[in-house]
Amino acid sequence: MTETLTAVGSEAGQRLNRRQVAKQRTRQKVLDAARGLFAERGYEPATIRDIAKGAGMSTGAVFANFQDKAELFEAVLVDEMDRLAQVASDASGGDEAVDQRLAAVMAAVYHASLDHLPLMQAIVARSWFQPQEAEVRARKAVEPLVAVFTRVLQDGLRRGELRQDADLQLLGTLTWDVYLSNYRRAAYDEWDAGVLAEQAQRQVELLLSGVRTNA
Repeated sequence: MTETLTAVGSEAGQRLNRRQVAKQRTRQKVLDAARGLFAERGYEPATIRDIAKGAGMSTGAVFANFQDKAELFEAVLVDEMDRLAQVASDASGGDEAVDQRLAAVMAAVYHASLDHLPLMQAIVARSWFQPQEAEVRARKAVEPLVAVFTRVLQDGLRRGELRQDADLQLLGTLTWDVYLSNYRRAAYDEWDAGVLAEQAQRQVELLLSGVRTNA
């Protein structure tokens, strides 16, 4: 009897695991389709119906995984920021001066994101028109990317390139602000990643000019 119950429990667990895997796959399909449409069209023109069609499923399947388009966009934002943070981290090594390393990080992220500029525009635009709770979550989502900037600055401090009284937290946030603002140039002045990288280099040099040492 005990063996029978164990077998039944095992089969139920396997069925549950298969359902969980299937649900996760469905969720990922929706996320991939949403990311593609947000990257192509931006936030407003990308409808739930089109996202469902892109994922090859019904709108009901989308709503079974996400409450609404705002929640879906938030999930895309988190994934995108994690991806860009990894790109930034990969580009943050090297023995160059701290300003060159910061500029290299920004350049790498521009190269990795400009092919879906409408998504970045949507991220910026949504940050101005969303509930306070959503803004808190959005700030949490960008922390990994800001942390890469801060780590580069910390390394510059450790190597004696920056003054010991430099406010690294503030500098990391300002670097993020500079990085984000340059997307306007890409959107309205048709600057490509190469031009943005050159601009970033000049901006970072100026940003750090007040806290550099003579070392």
